[in-house]
Amino acid sequence: MKKDTSWGKSAKWYDELLEKGEGLFQKELILPNLIRLLEIKRGQKILDLACGQGFFARAFQKAGAEVTGVDIAKELIAIARGKSVSAIKYHVAPADRMPFLRPRSFDRIVSVLAIQNIEDMRGVFAECARVLRPSGSLYLVLNHPAFRVPQHSDWGYDNTKGVQYRRVERYLSELHIPIQMHPGADPREKTLSFHRPLQSYAKALASAGFAIARIEEWNSHKKSQPGPHAKAEDLARKEIPLFLLIEAKKV
Repeated sequence: MKKDTSWGKSAKWYDELLEKGEGLFQKELILPNLIRLLEIKRGQKILDLACGQGFFARAFQKAGAEVTGVDIAKELIAIARGKSVSAIKYHVAPADRMPFLRPRSFDRIVSVLAIQNIEDMRGVFAECARVLRPSGSLYLVLNHPAFRVPQHSDWGYDNTKGVQYRRVERYLSELHIPIQMHPGADPREKTLSFHRPLQSYAKALASAGFAIARIEEWNSHKKSQPGPHAKAEDLARKEIPLFLLIEAKKV
């Protein structure tokens, strides 16, 4: 039986975070990079997969795309429908089973910070291949699996060298790790994060009929407050990426 990884229980908190939060990676780092890469043309059909409350879907629609959003959490889809123009079509469904979408009906599929929370990665990629048009592209944004392994990676400071570094305790093993959904919530309210090494993504994409066309690694845009470690922290931010972008083309 598949594990429940829906973020429906945290829908209200997540919506408030995206709408009111300052300095968010989603707003200031991920969205500008996606708009740059997608080069959206009017009428282009984009599927926002695991779309949450529709933050990215609305931005794509504003840029001229015809957008469809799918998410497993009915609570998040309800919020998305309440915020969006009627032109955006939203569906409640798991990312690996979308029979209501016609084959070869999308030019682009975008999935932001979601594949790492989905158990059946191969099923998702197979479904993406089904609904993408020939030569269409899948854009995956994920926490960088080489540097951000939940509960098995962290920042450290070397007083001798005066440098901040990233410690990674595990990488090659595939892991499913329970994580608390958001600070201040009931500690029993958890979801699962699925850590996979890069080779797992590459193999699964190839098996589904994709070829990786582009990889980008995005570092933090944030700056440290003045302090004894500020210079080392800012250097580490520039050198150690937090996010990975994979563009995979259907072949």
